[in-house]
Amino acid sequence: MRSVFRLLFAAEWFGLVAALAFGAAALFLTSRAFLSEFNIYVALRSLCVPLLVAYAQMVALGVGQMNFSVGGLGGLVAVSFGGMMEVLGLPVFVALPLALALGALCGWVNGFFTVWTGISSFVVTLSTGAVFGGLDLGLTKAVPFYRVPPDVLAFGTGHISAFPFLLIVPAFASGLLALLFARTVPGRQMLAVGGNPRAAALSAIATGRIVVATQMLSGTLVAAAAVVAVAQLGSAQPTIGADWLPISFAAPILGGASLTGGHVSVLGTLLAVMLIAIIENGTVLLGVDQYWVQFVLGSMIIAAVGLNRWRAAAAGDP
Repeated sequence: MRSVFRLLFAAEWFGLVAALAFGAAALFLTSRAFLSEFNIYVALRSLCVPLLVAYAQMVALGVGQMNFSVGGLGGLVAVSFGGMMEVLGLPVFVALPLALALGALCGWVNGFFTVWTGISSFVVTLSTGAVFGGLDLGLTKAVPFYRVPPDVLAFGTGHISAFPFLLIVPAFASGLLALLFARTVPGRQMLAVGGNPRAAALSAIATGRIVVATQMLSGTLVAAAAVVAVAQLGSAQPTIGADWLPISFAAPILGGASLTGGHVSVLGTLLAVMLIAIIENGTVLLGVDQYWVQFVLGSMIIAAVGLNRWRAAAAGDP
């Protein structure tokens, strides 16, 4: 029994579980509405987009890269998805794979220029993010697409009891990513490249291809988040993605991802997004100004980076 408790306390996500339990208990004691079916539905629904965005950043961090284009790319995919259905009249089953393909293509652009130029992914994705955002606003003149098909609206608002249909998408992504990093060769190669690129190259791993493939996966996850956001809002807003960058870093770093690459945690990222969702839900239930959420997110990122540094120092990493 002692060994079990030691394992739990040593787990990188134990602090998140404790914080979640404390937050849930505090909200239960202070608000009767916290455990209502409607509030649970709202809270679960609010997880869907941030979780996909956090996974997009998590996979990039896994190979020692970053994706600062999540916001601009999210907006571009959202308006492209809406425009394909409203302006071009494409059915959902055609527009959806095209939207995901656009995300993968933009991810390829990020990866290709990072590898080809040798410039930091921070600079490359920051630049492409501005390009994607400019295309978003330039193509739409900042005017949303409102004519979303009924099927998309039904998926965005549908639920069984407190379980929203939208949660199916991030749940599916969670399973695939957990399988990718735990059981597949490409997933292990991604972490190998992030942990030590030189050693990975000496092991005959095509590091450049891995970086490009990872950025494509990141872009696809951003595209999935954009599609879910359109279904959630019931319209394709050009402003979708504008506030995604902070949470995209906060969640995976809080979840235990290494800033220098080589380690990620799907479960940790999921728990971190749940914690952030509880904080946001609590501000609504308790009538706290929503603007304080950004302050809390920023503070959590600073704390998570400090914890990341402490972990690296404790492990003897430079």
